[in-house]
Amino acid sequence: MTLTEIAGQKLNPEQGAYLDGWFAGLRNRGFTFGDIVPPPSATPATVSLDDLIPEERIKRELHPLDAYPLLLQHAAADQAPDRENTFRFKWNGLFYLAPNHEGYMARLRIPGGQLFSFQLRELAAVAEQLTTGYIQITTRANLQMRLIRPRDTVEFLRRVQATGLHTRGAGADNVRNLTCDPTSGVDPAELIETLPLTLGLAQLILNHREFYDLPRKFNIAFHGGGKIPTVEDTNDIGFKAVRVLATASATTAPGGPRVGDIISNEVEPGVYFRVALGGATGHKAFARDLGVLVRPSEALKVASALLRVYVNHGNRTDRKKARLKHLLEHWTLDRYLAETETLLGHALLRVPAAGATTSPVTAPAEDPHPQVGVYPQRQRGLNWIGVAVPVGQVTARQLRRLAEISELYGTGEIRMTVWQNFIIPNVPDAYVETVKKAVLKMGFDWRQSNLKSGFIACTGNAYCKFASSNTKGHALDLMKYLDARIQLDQPVNIHLTGCPNSCAQHYMGDLGLLGATVKVGGESREGYHIFVGGGFGDRQAIGRQLFQGVALHELKETVEKILRGYLKHRNFGESFQTFTVRHEIGRLQELFTQEA
Repeated sequence: MTLTEIAGQKLNPEQGAYLDGWFAGLRNRGFTFGDIVPPPSATPATVSLDDLIPEERIKRELHPLDAYPLLLQHAAADQAPDRENTFRFKWNGLFYLAPNHEGYMARLRIPGGQLFSFQLRELAAVAEQLTTGYIQITTRANLQMRLIRPRDTVEFLRRVQATGLHTRGAGADNVRNLTCDPTSGVDPAELIETLPLTLGLAQLILNHREFYDLPRKFNIAFHGGGKIPTVEDTNDIGFKAVRVLATASATTAPGGPRVGDIISNEVEPGVYFRVALGGATGHKAFARDLGVLVRPSEALKVASALLRVYVNHGNRTDRKKARLKHLLEHWTLDRYLAETETLLGHALLRVPAAGATTSPVTAPAEDPHPQVGVYPQRQRGLNWIGVAVPVGQVTARQLRRLAEISELYGTGEIRMTVWQNFIIPNVPDAYVETVKKAVLKMGFDWRQSNLKSGFIACTGNAYCKFASSNTKGHALDLMKYLDARIQLDQPVNIHLTGCPNSCAQHYMGDLGLLGATVKVGGESREGYHIFVGGGFGDRQAIGRQLFQGVALHELKETVEKILRGYLKHRNFGESFQTFTVRHEIGRLQELFTQEA
């Protein structure tokens, strides 16, 4: 096979030789392209190609999964991508950073956030040799690396895939990294292990081409009832485990009755998933209960059918109205359920949220920031240790040391969380103190802090062209400043996000800071809009804007006044969210601006 041009562009001799060698190597290993026939596009028949937005037309001119030869061409020439290929290359998890930097950011796919020591070591080496040497944990429990030169992209992808990981579909119109309980399989509180389901769904998506042509991005999360929240209600599809008890056994259930248990003689007792649809906190929307119970054995089939309905009916003519949330603004949940059941070929078990009889027990006091700290596992004599990673930033050296610790004192495994930190599971009692000391020595912390453990920050304008502020740098400065001045006895979550896309989910933080450009003395400077009262799960709420356009030089003092005002005027034991929700915004502004 000889290529002389690609997409109408002539190849120079060096590029042609590179590609000839690459194809020859594949032929020597028995691979050919003659047998590969991509399936036709799944453009809804009701939509004319002339009506499609540019992104949809790009996908139909050359599907991004078929654009790998173009990536090879760009690597051979060390060439920056044009606008169309910038979009296509996101299907390989590569995001060109211009105008901020002339290089790529790569986002990995790590289902359930599960990594092993051999993967950590190779990722550390890749980070040092091909990127900045820094790795960032995201709010989808996966990793990002930055400043990959065009000529290094092919080698980067090869080495990542050699570890058993992938980047395919990590960006653009795809199902993003799948999340679940980071303590799946070890948490005494869980109702069901969600990691096996997450890994199974990841394989299903990886091997079905139709799931790489969505109208827009898509998030799926499982929560099996474990201690650490997965914020599944902020996802397009959220699966939440519940237990169904017969009336006669409601008071004698294993572990006793718990919040959310469904008491019914009409449904076979056992563990099921409730399903919620349409979460997108960047758009001020939480997922809504679909009114069904799904057996765990059917969860993957149901997830696939729910996803296919979106593929077939999502908006492809207006990118700003293409999320599942927007489809549900025009469809009822009943219609979406009917379309799903048509694809499944059978009805799902109906248990409407409003009609379900639930356990009368009240929620126990939650552990503050349960993603950090030492907790006993359900396996006797073993523990998991949640390690705080300030704003999710890790060096290659720290990643290598983490691999060593997990091998010496655990089982060579770690789990990442949606809170930008990681868990070391399976640590024997005898090694807990040793791991505590090692964690502190490597620059992290196992000790929960009501203030520091609740910080989350997106990439910020250091690398993201959409961000208005340097969120990670500002978060670290703010964390240090407040920790020296404020003592909290209740946990507070502080989320900094650089733009309205809300990768750090500022709307669901107790305190949400949205990056903005503000005028100071006639000049444009970095700043933030401040929101209060957000929450998730049982405390689900969208934060309300408290202050607009706070300049960076005023931010620390402003947030300090907010926290001092809360401590001074709250009721005994009242959480920050409860305090802010019970006051009007005007009253909160008065209380907080009065603080010295």
